[in-house]
Amino acid sequence: MKTIQGLRSSKNGYNVTEEGVSDLRDNFISRIRRRKARVGIVGLGYVGLPLLWTFHEEGFPVTGFDVDQTKTDNLASGTPYIKHLGKEMMGKLAGSDKCSATVDFTGLAEMDVILMCVPTPLNAYREPDMQYVEQTTRTIGKHLQKGQLIILESTSYPGTTDELIIPILEEATGMTSGEGFFVAYSPEREDPGNPQFNTAGIPKVVGAHGSDALDIATELYDSIVVETVPVSNSRTAEAVKLTENIFRSVNIALVNELKVVFKEMDIDVHEVLDAAATKPFGFMKFTPGPGLGGHCIPIDPFYLTWKAREFEQHTRFIELAGEINTSMPGYVIEQTIKAMNAHQLPLNGSSILIIGLAYKPDVDDLRESPTFRLMDLLSEYEAKVSYYDPYIPRIHETREHAEWTGLESVAWDKETISGFDAVVISTNHSDIDYRQLADWNDLIIDTRNAMKNIEPKNEKQIWKA
Repeated sequence: MKTIQGLRSSKNGYNVTEEGVSDLRDNFISRIRRRKARVGIVGLGYVGLPLLWTFHEEGFPVTGFDVDQTKTDNLASGTPYIKHLGKEMMGKLAGSDKCSATVDFTGLAEMDVILMCVPTPLNAYREPDMQYVEQTTRTIGKHLQKGQLIILESTSYPGTTDELIIPILEEATGMTSGEGFFVAYSPEREDPGNPQFNTAGIPKVVGAHGSDALDIATELYDSIVVETVPVSNSRTAEAVKLTENIFRSVNIALVNELKVVFKEMDIDVHEVLDAAATKPFGFMKFTPGPGLGGHCIPIDPFYLTWKAREFEQHTRFIELAGEINTSMPGYVIEQTIKAMNAHQLPLNGSSILIIGLAYKPDVDDLRESPTFRLMDLLSEYEAKVSYYDPYIPRIHETREHAEWTGLESVAWDKETISGFDAVVISTNHSDIDYRQLADWNDLIIDTRNAMKNIEPKNEKQIWKA
């Protein structure tokens, strides 16, 4: 892997004063087709790192930028830091003379394309927290060169590209978007840990500020993904991403509500959904759980809710879905209390093991995991909380859950697991031996239907929540 100093020092080689914009566009597209366009990726997390790998695999010279030197050092040494992106991939990147990683953002001036893959969380009031996008854009503005293409991949509200990014860049440089530089938006569609889909195999939606920017961005993504889907402008592309995740949020809320209703009717919601899924048309199966997790579904819908207020529009479906989904951890605690009462156990003072800290099975991604909310609620009842997760041996520092930093996963053995008063399954990792769990513990609250094929010791052992 090259260091940043090993990159070409002649900037991007474009001169707008000598070339018209159309010539600049054609020159840029030619460089993309010849794999000469240098690609810089800001943010080397769950979105940026797979994107860097994909560009590298297609022969582009790539540089990763991140404020976290641990990530850049790991990338340079080939040390995996995201579990499903393993040693083989990291080793190839570290050994390549077409890949570099740095915390020195002056190297942005050497890039032809700069892609922003930075967090877009919500603040305490469920409003967009744009500090990372804004800070990154201002940093890019300090180093922006004529002819560069800037693309935001982070999920955001419609209007982010036009109303936030472009004004910052134009003010910083004195250049005009579409003439001096190009701006586009292409939302990430990563599904961490899903072996059926990688970055190259997922179609890419692209919107841009002007036809030249769209042509260049479309050519860029055509070079690395199975299909590029250009849309009329950046606002439309931003709305596409939100729509995808709002669709999922609303449908997950529906099945979560059905779970609560069917529980009172003594109907197994999972049996209902499995049977309904046999219909070959008109039904799409979603599964209930203890709440929403991940970097998209718990957050993205509220970006549109916030933006809609500017137009005096009310997003009732979105807000109702949010209310239902955010209430699910509380429902799980209610069911845990009922289950423990059936065993004549108080929640206060009891030892509770939560299985699964990751927000979804078979990954080490704990962003927005509902398990944290379960741990918080159990602590409020003064229960003694532990967790087991084979993918997360220790809780590293997070922005929202500092109180749990440093807590370590318990051992998976009979003596340890049988010592807990109750076990709550929050994430159904596939490599956990649920038969052993049933043998070792007498009270299991299952929020994921993980115990569906396990015969309980008695009718009180496995409690579906």
